[in-house]
Amino acid sequence: MKDLPRRHNRLARAATATALTTALLAASGGAAAAAPNANAFGWFFDDVPTFTLNVLFTNDMESALLGVSGDGTDEGEIVDSGQNPYGSPSRMATVMDDLRKEAVTGRPEPGQSPWRGEVTLSGGDNFLAGPEFSASQEEGAPFYDARAVEEIGFDASTIGNHEFDFGPETFADFISAFDGSLQFVSTNVDVSGEPTLDAHAKDGTILKSKVLRSRGQRIGMIGLTTPELPSLSSPRNVEVDAEMAKLTNALASDFADRGIDKVLLVSHLQDIDNELELVPQLKGVDAVVGAGGGEILAGEDDRLIPGDEAERDFPLYADDSEGNPVPVVTTTGDYKYVGRLVLNFNWRGEVIGVDEDESGPVRVSGVGPDAVHGDKKIRSEVEEPVAEHLEGLAETTVATSEVPLNGVRNDVRSSETNLGNLVADGLRWTGQQKAEEYGVRPPQVGIQNGGGIRNDSTLPAGDISALDTYDVAPFSNFVAVVPEVPRETFRQLLERGVAASPDAAGAFMQVSGVTFTYDPSAKAQVVDENSGEVLEPGERVQDVTLDDGTVVVENGEVVEGGPISVATNDFSARGGDGYPFGDLDFTSVGATYQQAVEGYLTDGLGGSVTAEQYPEGGNGRITTTG
Repeated sequence: MKDLPRRHNRLARAATATALTTALLAASGGAAAAAPNANAFGWFFDDVPTFTLNVLFTNDMESALLGVSGDGTDEGEIVDSGQNPYGSPSRMATVMDDLRKEAVTGRPEPGQSPWRGEVTLSGGDNFLAGPEFSASQEEGAPFYDARAVEEIGFDASTIGNHEFDFGPETFADFISAFDGSLQFVSTNVDVSGEPTLDAHAKDGTILKSKVLRSRGQRIGMIGLTTPELPSLSSPRNVEVDAEMAKLTNALASDFADRGIDKVLLVSHLQDIDNELELVPQLKGVDAVVGAGGGEILAGEDDRLIPGDEAERDFPLYADDSEGNPVPVVTTTGDYKYVGRLVLNFNWRGEVIGVDEDESGPVRVSGVGPDAVHGDKKIRSEVEEPVAEHLEGLAETTVATSEVPLNGVRNDVRSSETNLGNLVADGLRWTGQQKAEEYGVRPPQVGIQNGGGIRNDSTLPAGDISALDTYDVAPFSNFVAVVPEVPRETFRQLLERGVAASPDAAGAFMQVSGVTFTYDPSAKAQVVDENSGEVLEPGERVQDVTLDDGTVVVENGEVVEGGPISVATNDFSARGGDGYPFGDLDFTSVGATYQQAVEGYLTDGLGGSVTAEQYPEGGNGRITTTG
């Protein structure tokens, strides 16, 4: 156990503490509903553990309902019928049940408290658009992600960014699927502007904070959602307060006033370093469970999925505003690990140590020495119907390609690729097909952010399946037409796409209907990623010409002329990835970008992708100078 210095620090009395703990255990018969009243013993109990809390958690499950393969496989047979050897909600349910039982049963080791409890938490991003999620969108299908989460048995969940990828209504449907059995906690999210979510705030299924209970103890939970939500997802009229420390401290103080002396912060801030930077501003928080970054924290002896590597230790620590070290933890997603943080509290409710031997990531595996059988109910009610749905998608051919199509992550985020061109063409084509129906000017240009192309692979020449289109374009982003983009704004949109060059970035754009050149050594654009306001205009884009021959930028100067109609996705049109569309009006035209890709392949290209149209390496739409 790692001892932590506290504000009531006393001389360590390890041997005496061990003897007292053993005596208390013997007197209680090995179990008790709550920790003893130690007031009569005064400061002597400050260094004695009187309650041990197992914080069990996971995050970013993101609809990985069929498990993951891993980079290699442990020796042995897969013990259940799952196709992938690692992850899956059915196996996680088994692992979680085992850890819950282990947390509260058995005699403690010397120096540990006989009074033991546990809480089970989700850090958000409980679902993600994609082929697995699309099974829930079939007529009459249940919300499979909700069924999986409910059967695992979380005490509460915070709210991530991907909960809003389908818009507020779908998140509201997800919450409704639990019929009140799971509450969602976020201190800094205001859902009053969205009626379907506001209804959940009013019925108590969306909360600012929550009191958890375990073995007679009350544990305060505070949730936080990333202030970058508007640029990362589609929350529409949901507002996020960036004053996270102020809100957290106020709730922690309120808990203290109510006699709740154990407080957990569960935050979805996209990068564990954001949690570490927040802790020095906090007061009264005992531990932080972070989410959204996908980092793997682990010790040397922790068993990881083949191919995974620990980035840092589990747990990390940061000092709060009073100098108290606060453990900070997270784990990566896709149902791959259950995080376990074991905290020892004294009678004052202060964390006096983290049991680092017991704390760490616990992998979810169906093979190897730690293999578990998946929960039968989740397997039959979730995984089997989702697998059947994917088999149908995989067997449906939508087009045939003469050429490999490059969607590798770092390529589509740093340079033109032929798959990027095809996706951008699909947006522009769909916008043109829908323009009359929706009363918008047909788009001249298509723009697709590279971060939205997600297959991270090269599709080989040959048949392209419906499942492939979901892999390429998994989000529920709708095709949006921005009909009146001023030329200077259009130039700054292109500047946004190349601002990070030569580094890869999700904002790098794949384009249709336009060619442009840029100088990566020239001044890069700087924007406020939340508002999309251009703080420093870029000077990299040198020449821009539309396919009809219209010159928009020449030698780095914007040529006067009329506005340009642009087809993109609604995530980008709202300023996602910092795209500086500002307050320009746009119209969603009733098709997701996945539907745009599939429709363009089947109807726009007649089911045939030729090497002439989409040569490997692209056809010179984006080039560098110098």
